[in-house]
Amino acid sequence: MHAPGHPASGGRTLRTTSIATARRVAVPLLGSAALAVSGLLAALPAQAAGHGVAWTRTCAVDLTPGHAFCNALHVTSSAEHVNAKGVTPNATPSGYGPSDLLSAYNLPANGGAGQTVAIVDAYNDPNAAADLATYRSQYGLPACTTASGCLKIVGETGTSKLPRSNSGWAGEISLDLDMVSAVAPNAHIILVEATSASMTDLGKSVNTAVSLGATEVSNSYGGSESSADTSYDSTYFNHPGIPITVSSGDGGYGVEYPAASPNVTAVGGTSLSKASNTRGWSESVWSTSSTEGAGSGCSAYEPKPSWQTDSGCSKRTVADVSAVADPATGVAVYQTYGASGWSVYGGTSVAAPLIAGVYADAGAHTASVPAKNLYANTASLNDVTTGSTASCSPAYLCTAETGYDGPTGLGTPNGLTAFTG
Repeated sequence: MHAPGHPASGGRTLRTTSIATARRVAVPLLGSAALAVSGLLAALPAQAAGHGVAWTRTCAVDLTPGHAFCNALHVTSSAEHVNAKGVTPNATPSGYGPSDLLSAYNLPANGGAGQTVAIVDAYNDPNAAADLATYRSQYGLPACTTASGCLKIVGETGTSKLPRSNSGWAGEISLDLDMVSAVAPNAHIILVEATSASMTDLGKSVNTAVSLGATEVSNSYGGSESSADTSYDSTYFNHPGIPITVSSGDGGYGVEYPAASPNVTAVGGTSLSKASNTRGWSESVWSTSSTEGAGSGCSAYEPKPSWQTDSGCSKRTVADVSAVADPATGVAVYQTYGASGWSVYGGTSVAAPLIAGVYADAGAHTASVPAKNLYANTASLNDVTTGSTASCSPAYLCTAETGYDGPTGLGTPNGLTAFTG
């Protein structure tokens, strides 16, 4: 039996990819220097290779136990097809939009009615409501405003007192709001803004979301595992019957928390492309390099849930399910606080709110831990069988295989059956 995989304890990297040459180029942040310069990471651009796609993390990386960072990657090199600001009628922004995502995952066009999806992020985006209105108007989605009651924005205790603004996390907030809107346009949305990116503040925000009536909760962040995680499980993530989606991380092979919690649906990432097959789309594991791609592996602390039966991890295995995350096949997002309007985003922060929206499309939930239903309905998912993030043992923890594998879990949505019940 192999030793359980653990997240890298050294530096994080900024990555670029060249579509034309498929070359991978890295600019590393070495060892403990990662923490020392983490505050700069949100501002440092990736160095493009040739005419490829370049991106940067929107949030500073903080590997301190008990802290988290968002898993959003902002593409900095996309050529925009619409006016930078506002709505451009009869035009399509760069990146996949709602119709693409609904087509790729066989989802209904008017999903989410009767459901309330909560988005938990750190800090405040002062332009969140206005930017969401622009995104929804651009794509002809029904309005969702604070005035109508469709959108609610609160601080971590559920009041109107919001935390300080942060332009890095604002990108994450815009991404999350837009992905839920794209997939579940008739759902109500609650944005809960934690006071900080500590696990306690984010966890309290999850509890607040549920207390306010959330039927699904999306979390597009993660941090290093710690021995405190099992106590966080019971304190913050124990909400039977409510799907709690969590991004698996953008660091390739290695596990983040709270994706490792057995109480949540851990969401990995794929590269999504249009294809001439019957589905019209193809997917492979998202991987830029051995240290950037869909997070996966064995938890160091979390017990294995009864519904997870893979043999390579004695404890919890990440991920459960997946969706598009590759910045080179990224999604359209509208953000004006910390960005200049229409942008393209990637990272497993795309996948987590997308899957939360799929759960909302599926309606009321009866399973105590909704992730369990995925394992009972594998035939209703798109199995991802190509690509890898690294070389590991057993290979399925970082390489796509028929059936379950680490980076993509059981696969990606193919309708709602696997998310129902």
